Amino acid sequence: MYHPEIKIQNTELLSNNWYILNKITFDLKKNDNSWITQKREVYDRGNGAAILLYNTQTKTVILTRQFRLPTFLNANKSGMMIEVCAGLLDQDNPEQCILRETEEETGYRLQTVHKIMEIYPSPGAVTEILHLFIGAYDPSQKVSEGGGLEHEQENIEVLEMKFDQAYAMIASGEIQDAKTIILLQHAKIQGLL
Repeated sequence: MYHPEIKIQNTELLSNNWYILNKITFDLKKNDNSWITQKREVYDRGNGAAILLYNTQTKTVILTRQFRLPTFLNANKSGMMIEVCAGLLDQDNPEQCILRETEEETGYRLQTVHKIMEIYPSPGAVTEILHLFIGAYDPSQKVSEGGGLEHEQENIEVLEMKFDQAYAMIASGEIQDAKTIILLQHAKIQGLL
């Protein structure tokens, strides 16, 4: 199997307003042993975590709905997206992050979560690794309304729905978020609900 040799020649900071955007110039040794020089813009927004909350008794899942500007700018007329709960790690490890984000966004305080995989959601331009989790919930774990944090300007709607309804929303196009699709498909394949 081919494993390229890489030599970073230059890193130019283009923006660090919200996250970091660099222009990288590098040499790449191709599989025929010749070298080419390439330039790529790479966006570093940090790593994140996401979770599908599920209830085996009621056969329901918890999802969120919020405005996402990039989707609005690229053909999503409302800009609204239905997604699993997710957030950036900041200084937390993935499990700490997802427990914090779950409570902030959904209002559920979980004790136990299970990591199922790590993915690169957009490996062509973004450095992010996304840690994917599942977690069982029940009504006794509801400690607040959720909806996100005011100081982070979050405005998150919490949705509880039957798993079959959520899964059907993939085919209907109502759910277009990759991490959500992956986690719902994982639940289906594993027979969680």
